[in-house]
Amino acid sequence: MFKKIKLSIEDIAVMPVSEERKEILQPLAEFIMKKADAGERINLNFICTHNSRRSHLSQIWAQLMAEHFSLKNVFCYSGGTEATAMFPKIAEILHTQGMEIQKLSETDNPVYAVKYSENAHPVICFSKRYDDSFNPVSGFAAVMTCSNADAGCPFIGGAEKRFAVKFDDPKSSDGTHEMDRVYFERSLEIAAEMYFVMNLASGPNQNTDGSK
Repeated sequence: MFKKIKLSIEDIAVMPVSEERKEILQPLAEFIMKKADAGERINLNFICTHNSRRSHLSQIWAQLMAEHFSLKNVFCYSGGTEATAMFPKIAEILHTQGMEIQKLSETDNPVYAVKYSENAHPVICFSKRYDDSFNPVSGFAAVMTCSNADAGCPFIGGAEKRFAVKFDDPKSSDGTHEMDRVYFERSLEIAAEMYFVMNLASGPNQNTDGSK
Protein backbone atom coordinates (compact mmCIF):
# COMPACT_ATOMS: atom_id res chain seq x y z
CA MET A 1 0.00 0.00 0.00
CA PHE A 2 1.01 3.60 -0.44
CA LYS A 3 3.13 4.96 2.39
CA LYS A 4 0.61 7.63 3.37
CA ILE A 5 -2.15 5.02 3.54
CA LYS A 6 -0.02 2.89 5.86
CA LEU A 7 0.42 5.89 8.13
CA SER A 8 -3.33 6.53 8.04
CA ILE A 9 -3.99 2.91 9.02
CA GLU A 10 -1.66 3.26 12.03
CA ASP A 11 -3.87 6.11 13.26
CA ILE A 12 -7.09 4.27 12.39
CA ALA A 13 -5.95 1.15 14.26
CA VAL A 14 -6.05 2.96 17.61
CA MET A 15 -9.34 4.77 17.04
CA PRO A 16 -11.99 3.57 19.51
CA VAL A 17 -15.13 1.77 18.34
CA SER A 18 -17.89 1.82 20.94
CA GLU A 19 -19.33 -1.39 22.35
CA GLU A 20 -22.69 -0.43 20.86
CA ARG A 21 -21.18 -0.14 17.38
CA LYS A 22 -19.20 -3.36 17.80
CA GLU A 23 -22.45 -5.18 18.50
CA ILE A 24 -23.92 -3.75 15.29
CA LEU A 25 -20.84 -4.59 13.21
CA GLN A 26 -20.15 -8.09 14.55
CA PRO A 27 -22.78 -9.91 12.46
CA LEU A 28 -21.22 -8.48 9.28
CA ALA A 29 -17.78 -9.63 10.41
CA GLU A 30 -19.14 -13.09 11.17
CA PHE A 31 -20.72 -13.29 7.71
CA ILE A 32 -17.37 -12.45 6.11
CA MET A 33 -15.49 -14.89 8.34
CA LYS A 34 -17.86 -17.75 7.53
CA LYS A 35 -17.52 -17.12 3.81
CA ALA A 36 -13.74 -16.80 4.07
CA ASP A 37 -13.41 -20.03 6.04
CA ALA A 38 -15.43 -21.82 3.35
CA GLY A 39 -13.27 -20.34 0.60
CA GLU A 40 -16.28 -18.63 -0.95
CA ARG A 41 -16.46 -15.34 -2.80
CA ILE A 42 -17.52 -12.49 -0.49
CA ASN A 43 -19.61 -9.81 -2.20
CA LEU A 44 -20.47 -6.75 -0.13
CA ASN A 45 -22.83 -4.14 -1.56
CA PHE A 46 -22.90 -0.93 0.53
CA ILE A 47 -26.22 0.81 -0.03
CA CYS A 48 -27.36 4.36 0.71
CA THR A 49 -30.12 6.49 -0.81
CA HIS A 50 -28.11 8.47 -3.38
CA ASN A 51 -24.89 6.42 -3.52
CA SER A 52 -22.97 9.68 -3.17
CA ARG A 53 -21.14 9.76 0.18
CA ARG A 54 -21.36 7.13 2.93
CA SER A 55 -21.80 4.13 0.65
CA HIS A 56 -18.70 5.04 -1.37
CA LEU A 57 -16.60 5.66 1.75
CA SER A 58 -17.74 2.30 3.12
CA GLN A 59 -17.03 0.47 -0.13
CA ILE A 60 -13.53 1.90 -0.46
CA TRP A 61 -12.43 1.48 3.15
CA ALA A 62 -13.87 -2.04 3.33
CA GLN A 63 -11.92 -3.08 0.23
CA LEU A 64 -8.75 -1.49 1.56
CA MET A 65 -9.08 -3.10 5.00
CA ALA A 66 -9.81 -6.50 3.50
CA GLU A 67 -6.50 -6.28 1.69
CA HIS A 68 -4.73 -4.97 4.79
CA PHE A 69 -5.83 -8.04 6.72
CA SER A 70 -5.12 -10.40 3.79
CA LEU A 71 -8.73 -11.46 3.42
CA LYS A 72 -9.10 -13.13 0.06
CA ASN A 73 -12.07 -13.07 -2.31
CA VAL A 74 -13.59 -9.90 -0.83
CA PHE A 75 -15.25 -7.72 -3.48
CA CYS A 76 -16.88 -4.47 -2.42
CA TYR A 77 -19.55 -2.57 -4.32
CA SER A 78 -21.93 0.29 -3.64
CA GLY A 79 -25.31 1.47 -4.84
CA GLY A 80 -28.34 3.54 -3.96
CA THR A 81 -32.08 3.56 -4.23
CA GLU A 82 -31.44 6.10 -7.01
CA ALA A 83 -28.38 7.27 -8.97
CA THR A 84 -27.00 10.80 -8.53
CA ALA A 85 -23.22 11.34 -8.46
CA MET A 86 -20.35 10.68 -6.09
CA PHE A 87 -19.97 13.94 -4.18
CA PRO A 88 -16.61 15.56 -5.15
CA LYS A 89 -15.63 16.12 -1.51
CA ILE A 90 -15.38 12.35 -1.08
CA ALA A 91 -12.59 12.14 -3.66
CA GLU A 92 -10.89 15.17 -2.14
CA ILE A 93 -10.91 13.75 1.40
CA LEU A 94 -9.70 10.32 0.31
CA HIS A 95 -6.83 11.97 -1.54
CA THR A 96 -5.77 13.80 1.62
CA GLN A 97 -5.79 10.44 3.42
CA GLY A 98 -3.32 8.96 0.95
CA MET A 99 -5.28 7.52 -1.97
CA GLU A 100 -4.69 8.24 -5.63
CA ILE A 101 -7.84 9.47 -7.37
CA GLN A 102 -8.29 9.47 -11.13
CA LYS A 103 -11.41 10.99 -12.66
CA LEU A 104 -12.18 8.85 -15.69
CA SER A 105 -15.11 10.80 -17.12
CA GLU A 106 -16.44 14.34 -17.15
CA THR A 107 -20.19 13.84 -16.92
CA ASP A 108 -22.98 14.65 -14.50
CA ASN A 109 -22.18 11.29 -12.88
CA PRO A 110 -18.38 10.98 -13.16
CA VAL A 111 -16.51 7.69 -12.87
CA TYR A 112 -13.56 7.66 -10.45
CA ALA A 113 -10.75 5.17 -10.03
CA VAL A 114 -9.59 5.11 -6.40
CA LYS A 115 -6.23 3.46 -5.80
CA TYR A 116 -4.65 2.70 -2.42
CA SER A 117 -1.83 0.37 -3.46
CA GLU A 118 0.68 0.10 -6.27
CA ASN A 119 -0.43 -3.43 -7.14
CA ALA A 120 -4.14 -3.57 -6.26
CA HIS A 121 -6.89 -2.92 -8.77
CA PRO A 122 -8.45 0.51 -8.22
CA VAL A 123 -11.92 0.73 -6.75
CA ILE A 124 -14.24 2.03 -9.48
CA CYS A 125 -16.74 4.52 -8.09
CA PHE A 126 -19.77 6.18 -9.64
CA SER A 127 -23.33 6.60 -8.48
CA LYS A 128 -25.70 3.80 -9.44
CA ARG A 129 -28.72 1.91 -8.17
CA TYR A 130 -27.90 -1.04 -5.95
CA ASP A 131 -29.24 -3.40 -8.65
CA ASP A 132 -27.17 -1.85 -11.45
CA SER A 133 -25.53 -4.39 -13.76
CA PHE A 134 -22.12 -3.26 -12.43
CA ASN A 135 -23.02 -4.87 -9.08
CA PRO A 136 -23.63 -8.54 -8.20
CA VAL A 137 -27.19 -9.73 -8.72
CA SER A 138 -27.22 -12.50 -6.10
CA GLY A 139 -25.27 -13.98 -3.21
CA PHE A 140 -24.21 -10.65 -1.76
CA ALA A 141 -24.52 -8.96 1.61
CA ALA A 142 -26.60 -5.78 1.46
CA VAL A 143 -24.93 -3.41 3.91
CA MET A 144 -27.26 -0.48 4.57
CA THR A 145 -25.28 2.65 5.43
CA CYS A 146 -28.16 5.11 5.92
CA SER A 147 -31.53 4.98 7.61
CA ASN A 148 -33.47 6.30 4.58
CA ALA A 149 -32.28 3.47 2.34
CA ASP A 150 -32.82 0.92 5.10
CA ALA A 151 -36.40 2.07 5.62
CA GLY A 152 -37.10 2.70 1.94
CA CYS A 153 -35.90 -0.72 0.80
CA PRO A 154 -37.57 -3.36 2.95
CA PHE A 155 -36.50 -5.93 0.36
CA ILE A 156 -33.22 -6.10 -1.57
CA GLY A 157 -33.55 -8.63 -4.36
CA GLY A 158 -30.70 -11.13 -4.60
CA ALA A 159 -29.23 -10.33 -1.19
CA GLU A 160 -28.07 -13.33 0.81
CA LYS A 161 -27.92 -11.29 4.02
CA ARG A 162 -28.76 -7.76 5.07
CA PHE A 163 -26.96 -5.66 7.66
CA ALA A 164 -27.78 -2.15 8.90
CA VAL A 165 -24.58 -0.29 9.88
CA LYS A 166 -25.88 3.26 9.52
CA PHE A 167 -23.62 6.34 9.63
CA ASP A 168 -24.48 10.01 10.09
CA ASP A 169 -24.61 11.92 6.81
CA PRO A 170 -21.75 14.41 6.35
CA LYS A 171 -24.00 16.28 3.91
CA SER A 172 -25.35 18.22 6.90
CA SER A 173 -22.10 20.23 6.87
CA ASP A 174 -22.19 21.14 3.18
CA GLY A 175 -21.54 24.83 2.57
CA THR A 176 -20.31 25.49 6.12
CA HIS A 177 -16.83 26.17 7.50
CA GLU A 178 -17.07 22.76 9.24
CA MET A 179 -17.36 20.87 5.97
CA ASP A 180 -13.75 19.66 5.59
CA ARG A 181 -13.56 18.58 9.22
CA VAL A 182 -16.87 16.72 9.15
CA TYR A 183 -16.06 14.82 5.95
CA PHE A 184 -12.57 13.96 7.19
CA GLU A 185 -13.93 12.69 10.50
CA ARG A 186 -16.73 10.69 8.87
CA SER A 187 -14.22 9.04 6.56
CA LEU A 188 -12.03 8.11 9.54
CA GLU A 189 -15.03 6.82 11.49
CA ILE A 190 -16.05 4.55 8.63
CA ALA A 191 -12.42 3.47 8.15
CA ALA A 192 -12.12 2.54 11.83
CA GLU A 193 -15.30 0.49 11.72
CA MET A 194 -14.27 -1.33 8.53
CA TYR A 195 -10.90 -1.96 10.21
CA PHE A 196 -12.77 -3.54 13.14
CA VAL A 197 -14.94 -5.66 10.81
CA MET A 198 -12.07 -7.00 8.70
CA ASN A 199 -9.80 -7.54 11.68
CA LEU A 200 -12.50 -9.58 13.41
CA ALA A 201 -13.35 -11.45 10.21
CA SER A 202 -9.72 -12.42 9.65
CA GLY A 203 -9.74 -14.63 12.73
CA PRO A 204 -8.30 -14.87 16.25
CA ASN A 205 -4.69 -15.31 15.10
CA GLN A 206 -4.60 -12.05 13.22
CA ASN A 207 -2.39 -9.20 14.39
CA THR A 208 -3.54 -5.60 14.03
CA ASP A 209 -0.81 -4.93 11.47
CA GLY A 210 -2.41 -7.43 9.09
CA SER A 211 0.09 -10.25 9.64
CA LYS A 212 -0.61 -13.69 11.08
